[in-house]
Amino acid sequence: MSAAAAPGAEVDVPSGRPASVPTPVPGDPRLARLSLNTATTKRWTLREAVDGCVRAGLPALGLWRDRVAEVGAEAAGRMVADAGLRVSSLCRGGFLTAPGDEAGAAALEDNRAAVREAAAVGARELVLVVGGLPAEGPARTDLVGARERLGDRLGELVPCAVEHGVRLALEPLHPLFASDRAVLSTLGQALELASAHPAGAVGVVVDAYHVWWDPDLRTSVLRAGAEGRISSYQVCDWVLPLAADPLLSRGMVGDGHVDFARLGGWVGEAGYTGDVEVEIFNEAVWSAPGDAVLATLARRYVEHVLPTL
Repeated sequence: MSAAAAPGAEVDVPSGRPASVPTPVPGDPRLARLSLNTATTKRWTLREAVDGCVRAGLPALGLWRDRVAEVGAEAAGRMVADAGLRVSSLCRGGFLTAPGDEAGAAALEDNRAAVREAAAVGARELVLVVGGLPAEGPARTDLVGARERLGDRLGELVPCAVEHGVRLALEPLHPLFASDRAVLSTLGQALELASAHPAGAVGVVVDAYHVWWDPDLRTSVLRAGAEGRISSYQVCDWVLPLAADPLLSRGMVGDGHVDFARLGGWVGEAGYTGDVEVEIFNEAVWSAPGDAVLATLARRYVEHVLPTL
């Protein structure tokens, strides 16, 4: 059992354990690449997330489209810029795999809108969760067909992305989510799909939660770096037991099974120098005070992630 924290001592959330390192303060150069993905503070508005980053000294935000929709893309971009922050990515586009021409056209239109939003908020990278299989019908088992549709529709989307100066960032998800969210399960698969397009148009996301298990991960990360395709490095931990909804099983860095020393070392070896987003889906984290969440993630980043990059 963890020792109780002394009154007034810093503690980590959601565990309440004593903090392992002091909280970095605004202006600390170690925070120069740290970005808050707004999914981590799900109950904060965009205004609250911007102000929270300023208080904590975080220089960047990874925006989700629901937060942008609160004020509109142009106003969201101004709000972030006026606070002296930058946008590390926009989440999300994707879900390009549904069968049928009508579904495909609707998905492409939504993704083109997402590209325009990314450009308006100042995001160079639009993260794509590519989509899974339908819940019903004969296509519910057609994984090969879903991947073919993804390739075709990605090709249709690329010209719009190039026109707006936005890169489409393919995010492979853990195989647990192959049926409903992403028919891309490995970084290698994402790179093969991306290879048909210029590196400036299609990149890949290295999300620790989704790729930590892959035996070919080092090779794929280094390939992604050599090709100039790493769009984002996202961090959180794989914690057990899994929640009833596995999507909500992400934990704070250092609480689970991800080897950040090796993974971060590979990302650094690959030459990635961009922002590092903390993206956590977890009810306990969402229920904690936002400022305490930012303090914990900053400590964990400095302790577990930064030294390896």
